[in-house]
Amino acid sequence: MLQFLKNWTMPIAMLVGASVYLLFARLPLLAPIKPVVHTTVSFLTPTLIFVMLFLTFCKVSVRELRPRRWHLWLILFQLASCLLMAALLLWFPSLSCRVPVQAAMVCFICPTATAAAVITGKLGGNASSLTTYTILSNLVTAIVVPILFPLVEPHEGLTFWPACWMILGKVFPLLICPFIAAMLVRAFLPKLKELIATWRDLAFYLWSIALAIVVGQTIRSIVNSQADGLTLLAIGGAGLITCIVQFGMGKLIGGHYNDRISGGQALGQKNTVFAIWMAYTYLTPLSSLGPGSYVLWQNMFNSWQLWRKRVKDAEAI
Repeated sequence: MLQFLKNWTMPIAMLVGASVYLLFARLPLLAPIKPVVHTTVSFLTPTLIFVMLFLTFCKVSVRELRPRRWHLWLILFQLASCLLMAALLLWFPSLSCRVPVQAAMVCFICPTATAAAVITGKLGGNASSLTTYTILSNLVTAIVVPILFPLVEPHEGLTFWPACWMILGKVFPLLICPFIAAMLVRAFLPKLKELIATWRDLAFYLWSIALAIVVGQTIRSIVNSQADGLTLLAIGGAGLITCIVQFGMGKLIGGHYNDRISGGQALGQKNTVFAIWMAYTYLTPLSSLGPGSYVLWQNMFNSWQLWRKRVKDAEAI
């Protein structure tokens, strides 16, 4: 039973997240504790992300954090795909599928998930190169989004510098603070660093708890949406297509530089919580369901990748 739970941690986490939300939604008896649960979840999610990044960064050397050629190609692809979606919205303002296109645009420009290094390491990729790309993609997003998104969906009072600092303030504390803490441990507490190195899968299991929470929030957004079924299907389809394209292109480009796993995760595994916030802030709120569906697609694919690696490892043995 324990081995089964280890092998299928991510699918189980997704199922638990969806089930817990449906339980709270359907049982009126649990309504009084909903505010407590909401407060706990709001605190728990960033805390889990901080701890699992800290554990991952403790295994990364600063000397390994250098830009690579495939980083540039992935950045260019992110920009080109986002600009293409923006051009469609600007050239065809009465486009009938405007919301799904917005959903695709935010999925393309969304930066790499801060937890992508955890899955990359689990798949046997290069966590150091992935971490470098995560920092670069977040910087690019902070510059591009405040310039481009207000052109697509104008909002009063949203100017470049405040919006840029708002984005950096959302992402970088959870990215830079655990990195600094990990480098301090590596430099001054070598025994603690050695102890952390023995906790091989702890970061992955923490990520699974965070995944259960995010999936529950995603199901809540979809269930509470006022959109009709066809619109929801189109938005979910946009999330699926962008997920396939980005994982595929990331693996193709990364494979050319002998870093296929890291390339695929860097471009395909997105910070969907941040993407949902961007969609709510800058675009039509309904478009946030695009990155919401992306949560499900990317983690289904990650689950399949982990299963495939496990099968290959077993065959090799």
